[in-house]
Amino acid sequence: MNPRIDRLHPYPFERLAALKEGVTPKVDLPHIALSIGEPKHAAPAFVVEHLADPAAIARGLGSYPLTRGSDALRASLAAWAEHRFELPNGALGLDSVLPVNGTREALFAFAQAVIDGNLEPRPAVVLPNPFYQIYEGAALLAGAEAVYADCPAGNGFLADHAGIDAATWDRCALLYVCSPGNPTGAVMTLEAWREVLELADRHDFVIAADECYSELYGDETKPPLGLLEACQQLGRSGFERCMVFHSLSKRSNLPGLRSGFVAGDRSLIARFLRYRTYHGCAMPTSVQDASALAWSDEDHVRTNRDASRAKFDAVLPILEPELDVARPEAGFYLWPKTPIDDESFARELFRSENVTVLPGRYLSRPSAGGDPGAKRVRMALVATMEECVEAAERIRRFVTSL
Repeated sequence: MNPRIDRLHPYPFERLAALKEGVTPKVDLPHIALSIGEPKHAAPAFVVEHLADPAAIARGLGSYPLTRGSDALRASLAAWAEHRFELPNGALGLDSVLPVNGTREALFAFAQAVIDGNLEPRPAVVLPNPFYQIYEGAALLAGAEAVYADCPAGNGFLADHAGIDAATWDRCALLYVCSPGNPTGAVMTLEAWREVLELADRHDFVIAADECYSELYGDETKPPLGLLEACQQLGRSGFERCMVFHSLSKRSNLPGLRSGFVAGDRSLIARFLRYRTYHGCAMPTSVQDASALAWSDEDHVRTNRDASRAKFDAVLPILEPELDVARPEAGFYLWPKTPIDDESFARELFRSENVTVLPGRYLSRPSAGGDPGAKRVRMALVATMEECVEAAERIRRFVTSL
């Protein structure tokens, strides 16, 4: 077995299950899960109808799907990204986009393709802290060192890249950026993008921008600035050193479809496609066709954003009098401070109110400045409006009891 597997940390939800083991919640309260970012809004009806059409499915069963995806799908991906991020027509050719089976799979696989784990000194992968644990696992299994850039409240919850020394940047092969952030909802500014691009040029590394929450934002007139858009504004029309990752999971409430795409630097796309061809991860034809339909429609996405905003509008007035909590710029998470340590908060909230939240330390690692996840919890407002409001009332009652 690969000895690097032993370096992997338990996944956050494994730790959460262990934390709740032996705890019996009140039986008269139905369970409400705010722990996992799994959208519960309805999937787009036209996608469901396509996937239920036997003829549409049968058309793809007689041949192997292409790893690079159909021309129709790649055209829809390029068109969506160009429109969404205000890129010139043709800025993304078919060779600048690549469908993937969800961003989780691609974020992991990309590190394996980019990093040479046999180098000395050992390569580094810089990731935000707190973070999506796939970044860390991808780094460790690729033979790299995971280096954590804290995302303090004082920095608007953006990663403090200035705190990393030049020698570490010289070893850096890959920088993960999550914007909008998970779990904080922080959005990269043009100046922040400029800084990481200058670091990438100076120290010769690749940027992987996880933008899977980019379509969930509060102000309809101000969508989050993406890396490709920043590149265009900064005169980097070739998107050198840059790869962005997008998904239908959050945008279109289709986590079970396992569909997303990567886009950016053509030379990186070409190398990643070669890796994926051997990896054997082509997207089924019926999923490709359904994905092209989803990327071509914005009405259901606006409806999704409206529903998400309504939840924040309903939940925050309930929680704000008792918790230090703020509306995020984007995404569907709350990242409040807790009056007691985060594990105790999560365990006792489950015991007394049958509501599950995720301790912040399960998404972070200790650093010289402390643990940025300590005394925080992540709450995913993904359940129904009624359940989110009920959960907020129970959380307020629990905090009051403390």
